[in-house]
Amino acid sequence: MDSIDRILLDAVQADGRRPLSQLAELAGLSTSAVNERLRRLAGDGVLAGIHGRVEPRRAGFDVCAFVEVLLAAPGDDAAFIAGCRGEPQVQECHHVTGDWSYLLKVRARNTADLEHLIGRRIKSWPGVVRTRSTIALSSPKETAALPCVAPEAEPC
Repeated sequence: MDSIDRILLDAVQADGRRPLSQLAELAGLSTSAVNERLRRLAGDGVLAGIHGRVEPRRAGFDVCAFVEVLLAAPGDDAAFIAGCRGEPQVQECHHVTGDWSYLLKVRARNTADLEHLIGRRIKSWPGVVRTRSTIALSSPKETAALPCVAPEAEPC
């Protein structure tokens, strides 16, 4: 991956709908060369996809919560991860160090929906022993973008 790839990655993270012609101008390449680079980056797994980002509150998901989950045994991981992957309201699942097994970022329509998500769904997955939740009051910054081209930073 070179500096042009990093420029393209930053640009598509900022606006995934930017036309190839604009990306070509930004990178100083032809449209076909940009298209080929994006295909290569996707093929290499660097560019995992270009997606629209929905504003959660405007879509009716007013509650953002972080749920710590304790599993009974390491053998329960596969079933738990399958549960996470099958639950659309679980946005992120992280295997963590410390007293808990996993940290989830979840979205719910309201506190009753959150109660149902945790109490009836997440706690029903095999191996779940205990959960602890923290509700975010606001989220001043939320992004999935990485600084591929940033001053004094290591490249992606």
